[in-house]
Amino acid sequence: MLDAGERSHLRSLVQVFIAEKNWEGAGGLQITDEIRVTISAQACLLLLGLQHNFYKNVESIVVYPSTVIAPQRKLGFFENTLTPVHSEQPILGQAFLHGPVIVIWDAALRSGRHPQSGHNVIYHEFAHKLDMLDHTADGTPLLHSSDAYRDWVQTCSREYLRLKHDILKGKKSFLNAYGSTNEAEFFAVATEQFFDQPERMLNQAPDLYRVLKAYYRQDPVARISKQGCFVPR
Repeated sequence: MLDAGERSHLRSLVQVFIAEKNWEGAGGLQITDEIRVTISAQACLLLLGLQHNFYKNVESIVVYPSTVIAPQRKLGFFENTLTPVHSEQPILGQAFLHGPVIVIWDAALRSGRHPQSGHNVIYHEFAHKLDMLDHTADGTPLLHSSDAYRDWVQTCSREYLRLKHDILKGKKSFLNAYGSTNEAEFFAVATEQFFDQPERMLNQAPDLYRVLKAYYRQDPVARISKQGCFVPR
């Protein structure tokens, strides 16, 4: 769905991203060019309208072949205990404040091949890293003005509370229930939805779509319309 200029820009971002980051295979996985490019392209899609150094807080990417139980890990000296990750649970990915991103390869590949699912582990974990650029994981990334912060907080707080209410009442939401965990997870889940099922978000929560569009400086719905693509609702 990207136009020629966007594709060229994405390729440039991917080249920089692959070269700058430390890639580590875990669980017996050997890192290949396919793994690097697949993960990098999905991560860098979030940056098309932003500065590429917005992943300056990502030094290492650790890739496991399939779902794992994360080992107990001690926090680093500067690491925040409010980081929205949990140990000793099956994981598809993790993002550590002042630490690495952990990715499960088969989940990353599946997400890229089936965007209509509305779930993308790469979008999710790298949205966390964008959120963490201000050294906290609170669901509010770096914005350009006080008005933007005010609009973001009002809109996202309202939609977050709506999601929590829907989950509590057993009502199905267009957003994944995991987004009701906390504000940081809400932003990550909303990012997945914004890029994978943007028309559904625009229909169900137009203000949420608007603030994400302003932040990412991308309009996936317009992109879909321009390309004449069909996206299941």
